[in-house]
Amino acid sequence: MTPAKSGPRTLASMTGMLTARPLPARSRAFDLLLAGGLCMIFGFLSLAQAHLGGILAFGMLIPLIWRRTHPELVFFAVCSVAVLQWLIGIELMPGNVGLLVALYAISVYGDVRLSRIALGIGGLGVLMATSRYWANSDWKQQVTMMVALGALVFGVWAFGERRRTRGLYVAQLEERAAQLERDRDREAKLAVSNERTRIAREIHDVVAHGLSIMIVQADGGLYAADQSPEAAKKALATIGDTGRASLTEMRKMLGLLKQDEQNELDPNQPRPQPGVSSLPELIENVREAGLSVSYEVTGEPRDLPALLGLTAYRIVQEGLTNTLKHAGPGARTSVSLDFGREMLTVVVTDDGRGAGVAPSSDPGHGLVGMRQRASVSGGTVSAGPKAGGGYEVIARLPYNLPTGE
Repeated sequence: MTPAKSGPRTLASMTGMLTARPLPARSRAFDLLLAGGLCMIFGFLSLAQAHLGGILAFGMLIPLIWRRTHPELVFFAVCSVAVLQWLIGIELMPGNVGLLVALYAISVYGDVRLSRIALGIGGLGVLMATSRYWANSDWKQQVTMMVALGALVFGVWAFGERRRTRGLYVAQLEERAAQLERDRDREAKLAVSNERTRIAREIHDVVAHGLSIMIVQADGGLYAADQSPEAAKKALATIGDTGRASLTEMRKMLGLLKQDEQNELDPNQPRPQPGVSSLPELIENVREAGLSVSYEVTGEPRDLPALLGLTAYRIVQEGLTNTLKHAGPGARTSVSLDFGREMLTVVVTDDGRGAGVAPSSDPGHGLVGMRQRASVSGGTVSAGPKAGGGYEVIARLPYNLPTGE
């Protein structure tokens, strides 16, 4: 410890001597009974031994009432009475047991450094007490008495230190357990938040895709209402079917959020989600909306993890949605899936005006949403205008997460 820090800590330790430590009522009652019992036994024994010694004995035993709230002050007060006893010439008496109790108290409840000082004072007290009998006893008896008293003082102090260490260890374990419980609750809340974010992203994709098809069909039906009533009816039918399908899927997603009112969301619980096998149906719906879409699968198809299949599906869905929004009338779109050896490559291209995917400042939308989805599966997404016109989205999704993720 550096000298710069030792001064303030000493001041803090001395200040702590004047500050009462919080103590439960049961502990206060126990200390009161302990001090009272010691006074009844050792106080009156000392009083019977010497009248003045008895008074001093009570002076060493009564302060023990505050041995836990003010252990340092109690120890030094008891020592002061003991020094007065030595100066007056009163020999050791039963009331001196208060010194041992006060030493134990400061070693358990007091400041660590003051506790070590107290041990030194206790050793000095042993020398002072035995010096009183040095002239009237054999030196071997004197040494034996000194060693016995020294061992008693050190034993009491060491027992108190062990009690302090054990208490600190238990408190540390309790704090660690509480911290682990807080971390667990925080992780659970984070998992629920992530699950809600995922569901919100799913709802956005469903609604955005459905509304894009409905808008295209509504515009087409409006233009064909006079010239081709049959085409207008077909557009209205498509709008109805798309709206019902989107509403059904959105209700499923909202149902997951509603379950949170009764049970916590479990992100590990499997739920039916669209995947690569659902792409033909998605592309057919887009074709019915009037967008020319070609679909091609190369390589050897394989069973994909649910998250990877959902990611590929949503990237294709987002690409087609933005083509409907921005590519313009008459645009042709192609969707291709390449099942490579290590990864699935998804390509969505169009030959429209080239604004197929507009990056959004709102996370979860457009290109940002695609990249977020791909990153969860350890993949990447690149998007940009093609040479000669049009727009292209390329997603590379590895079958397995990279090592360490």
